[in-house]
Amino acid sequence: MLKKYTLYCLALLSIVILFSACEKEYESIESIDDAKIQAYIKQNNLTMTKDPTGFYYQILEPGTGDVILNKDSIFFNLNVQSLTGTTYFATAKYIPEATYLGYVSPASYRLALNGIKRGGKVRVILPSYLAYGKNGSGPIPSNEVISTTITVLSEGIQSEVDDKIIREFIADKGITNAVKTTSGVYYQVLTAGTGNTVDLASTITAKYTGRFVNGNIFDGSGTEPASLGQLGSLVKGYRALVGMKNGAKVRLIIPSHLGYGVNGSADIIPPNSILDFDVELTEVAN
Repeated sequence: MLKKYTLYCLALLSIVILFSACEKEYESIESIDDAKIQAYIKQNNLTMTKDPTGFYYQILEPGTGDVILNKDSIFFNLNVQSLTGTTYFATAKYIPEATYLGYVSPASYRLALNGIKRGGKVRVILPSYLAYGKNGSGPIPSNEVISTTITVLSEGIQSEVDDKIIREFIADKGITNAVKTTSGVYYQVLTAGTGNTVDLASTITAKYTGRFVNGNIFDGSGTEPASLGQLGSLVKGYRALVGMKNGAKVRLIIPSHLGYGVNGSADIIPPNSILDFDVELTEVAN
């Protein structure tokens, strides 16, 4: 009986020692990370505030729009780096991150964003245990301290974001004489047609190429025209062709709500995708 009791005590002591070791290791990681962050802040002459949870933040631009609440949708760009300047992730051009503030992750980003308005910008430095810990994530290695700049767009709804992106895209690509319809489609007439005039009931045949704003092609007719069917049955953005004539060559830049919307299309078109079409009308049947 005494032998069993002794063995039980030794086992219990081993468990206590094991948990103590883990706790010391965890505290050591906290201490090491905090020392790295403080040295970085001092070296770069930054003015940052330490949150009680352990991360550091600096409001670079407070913003001028509305205060963002957890229930609000938010569109933002991320730039995630190591303290030595290695870029681990940067938001793709024309494709901002989108979610509700309450769903932003890691949680420290969400806490930092509570202090700014739409149009604002914040720098956040996360110790590894508040970032991706021992496992890391993708290119981010184990136990890595990360510095992230978060730029919040002024726009708070998808249609406004789409319009901002389209205007930037048009400027970047040097697209001239683009006209915006009342629905929100931008179009550029490259060649005016001379044949039948398009209306909603028209059945159209066309050569076309469909791209995303990053330039990737998702659909096209190839070298031969394809029947697209009745105009009124196509995505709403195509209605910008109403009034065009057979033979016209037109570029259409369609915001997502007039394309495939929040659902996208199968595995081909992601949700909230802006579409960029080159269309040559080869036959208009009324």
